[in-house]
Amino acid sequence: MTDVGLEEADQPESTLGPLAGLMVGNQLPKWFWRAILAIAFSVAAFMVVTGSLAKLEGLIRLLAVSLFLSFAVEPAVNFLANRGWRRGRATFACFVLIFGVGGIFVVIMIGLVITQTAELVRNAPDYINEATTWVNNTFNTELTSDKLDTALVKYQDDLTSLATGMGGRVLAVTGSALGVVFQIFTIFLFSYYMISQAPLMRRNVCSFLPASRQEVVLRLWELSVEKTGGWVFSRLLLASISAGTSWIVFEILNLPSPLALALWMGLVSQFIPVIGTYLGGALPLLLALLNDPIDAVWVLVWILVYQQIENYLLSPRITAHTMDLHPAVAFGAALAGASLFGPMGAVLALPAAAVIQAFISSYLDRHEVIESRLTDLEVIEETGGSNAVYRAMRGMSKGEPLEADSDKEQTPPQ
Repeated sequence: MTDVGLEEADQPESTLGPLAGLMVGNQLPKWFWRAILAIAFSVAAFMVVTGSLAKLEGLIRLLAVSLFLSFAVEPAVNFLANRGWRRGRATFACFVLIFGVGGIFVVIMIGLVITQTAELVRNAPDYINEATTWVNNTFNTELTSDKLDTALVKYQDDLTSLATGMGGRVLAVTGSALGVVFQIFTIFLFSYYMISQAPLMRRNVCSFLPASRQEVVLRLWELSVEKTGGWVFSRLLLASISAGTSWIVFEILNLPSPLALALWMGLVSQFIPVIGTYLGGALPLLLALLNDPIDAVWVLVWILVYQQIENYLLSPRITAHTMDLHPAVAFGAALAGASLFGPMGAVLALPAAAVIQAFISSYLDRHEVIESRLTDLEVIEETGGSNAVYRAMRGMSKGEPLEADSDKEQTPPQ
């Protein structure tokens, strides 16, 4: 043995590094290099997938919205199909109705904005004089409208430059509008095929799964359609009641464009989670304040009164048969959806949470709860007697079968 070989043999293991324990003789095992290649391939594949998903984020979002819209509209299409309509024709009719109503709402709101903007410009001098008088009386100043006119003239060049710059952005705004139109058309196209060919699509999906998995997938699909359609129906019904009653109140108060304000309040308050009520009532309140401060007080009173009527009388009865979702769960789902997917995610989060809740309650076994002061049914009845969980616990205490148990015995949809 040479001197070099003796030195390597006498060298302690600690100086060979962390790979000393893996070495066989003076060579690393073959699986080591395979592991290195597998790790490198996995990292590269992960980077490719994440990069592709980032680039396809817009398409994925459109597909999610299309799927939600298909779940929401399919109950109406099934209703027409069961009465002899061809599925494609029924789907097209439902979409014409949806986009027609949406277009009418947009036209009404555009008319409201144009009318109120023109009126605001026309009455601007009166508003300036009234504001000047109020500031002088309140803060004991000597501000005059002439000084405001002088300030406007002084900054007229800056305002002109700003207007010119805004005019140069008309092309960009037009491009954005065309992009929105293209997205709407894409959603319509995807949703149309998801609904009109829903049975075929479900058969194709189930053909890749064993029978036991097919039952779970079909049940989840059925729950998604049922809960999403129920949520949209309940929101539309509440929005119609809110808009109809608000229209009457706004007509009595002689507010400008009462129908447009009522539609805005009804739709925004019902379809935007958590803050929809405040956004829906802010616009009528602002226009009433510009019209007459006393009218603004009456509008605020109406909003508060109607909100109590809806919360305690209308909403529990309407949503009891469509989507029974605890307010805390709805609030948390809306926040999570907004954090993940923005404003649209906040809207889609509520039916998604209802589907998950229904699916869990259908496929998870429940057990009898021991009696304790921490689980007293009388206390639960006082705080949440209309909740689905409470009804389930009440049924268990009486030995009645759960709704979920009866659902399990149903034949899966075809």
